[in-house]
Amino acid sequence: MAGERNRIKTVRPGSPAEKAGLRPGDKLLSIDGRRVADVLDYMYYAYDRESAFTVERDGETFTARIVKEAGEDAGLEFEEYLMDGMRSCANNCVFCFVDQMPPGMRETLYFKDDDVRLSFLTGSYLTLTNMGKREVQRVIDLKISPINVSVHTMDPKLRCLMLGNRNAGRGIDILKKFARAGIELNCQIVCCPGLNDGRELERTMKKLSRLAPQVHSCSVIPVGLTKFREGLYPLRPFDRELALSTVRQVEAFGEKCLKRRGSRIFFCSDELYLKAGLPVPEEAFYEGYPQLENGVGMLRLLQTEFENALEDAPGPERGTRAVIATGVSAAGTLTGLRELAREKFPGIRVEIVPIVNDFFGRTIDVAGLITGRDLIAQLRGRDLGERVYITNRMLRDGESVFLDDVTLEDAEKALGVPVVPMDNGGEELLKVFLG
Repeated sequence: MAGERNRIKTVRPGSPAEKAGLRPGDKLLSIDGRRVADVLDYMYYAYDRESAFTVERDGETFTARIVKEAGEDAGLEFEEYLMDGMRSCANNCVFCFVDQMPPGMRETLYFKDDDVRLSFLTGSYLTLTNMGKREVQRVIDLKISPINVSVHTMDPKLRCLMLGNRNAGRGIDILKKFARAGIELNCQIVCCPGLNDGRELERTMKKLSRLAPQVHSCSVIPVGLTKFREGLYPLRPFDRELALSTVRQVEAFGEKCLKRRGSRIFFCSDELYLKAGLPVPEEAFYEGYPQLENGVGMLRLLQTEFENALEDAPGPERGTRAVIATGVSAAGTLTGLRELAREKFPGIRVEIVPIVNDFFGRTIDVAGLITGRDLIAQLRGRDLGERVYITNRMLRDGESVFLDDVTLEDAEKALGVPVVPMDNGGEELLKVFLG
């Protein structure tokens, strides 16, 4: 089976691989005599301008000479993206969102990945708990960087508790080894009240800051708790007071890092600012948004893009009547941007409707976790105008399906208007407002 994963699925027309005579169905065996075990080997060994690809076709082997620019993709896609099985998580984290899912949802939602290759290729976070010595050394030898690491705490015993894995403390040693080897690390701390907040958070930030500049950035995120926690570790959500003190703590430590090391390193997620009732910082604070995909600075970037687009926007003859359905946490920001646009274009007629998360529980207030059934239940019977807009984060990547398997088509039939996914950029939002 492993060999089938190395089988070429497609060859991009006009690519270096096609020019070298490679075809779909060929099986890649080695590059420059080195066996290709997975996608990391493929990317690393094929980096140079010239490479010798040894492949198998119809039971016979031959070598094709690939000529391209250094770092250019050779143009191959394989039957499996990783050319190897995806590695699952070996932990039982006390805050794991997957464990807080209700039964009966699609099987893929219950799979927990913890794969260093996906961290490098797609930006997912890993815990380092399922990496053997050979895998650790391969990351160092191949200079796989950057890597995203879920740290949570630098205390080995506490990390074992939080990750539900007696070997989780070893991940701290691997983190330090990667830093010594010059691997760039972006980290995250899922902050759980009573476990790794307060003094423990301060100790964790101090120890991580000593690994700078290899520890390039670190986000601090409030734990997300659904209503499906029966039998799980007792955790409490952030309230406004704790969110406020945590933001102040992280900002103060970040200021010290900025003076000593030239970077804040530590950033709170937008969610913590919203829970604290604070405005998000200005754009310069985020230092180029190193943790954007982790929810750090997304609202500031949205506002900046929106304001820039608004300066040059031509006004509509009439505003389109429509609804933007979003999470409770983001509704205030979107309403503020709409009112800003109305100062220039009074004809805007878009309503912002926050959707309460009855499916997962009302402590979950982000737009990306709104289900189709909550959307339908709370919009049905309202005057929705010409259409309903939603963020594409509500849908499964590349598909038109919500988390609860309700489809866009189902929602449109139930609501009687088109339901239109939109990107999360400020320019896109202004276009929606202007119709």
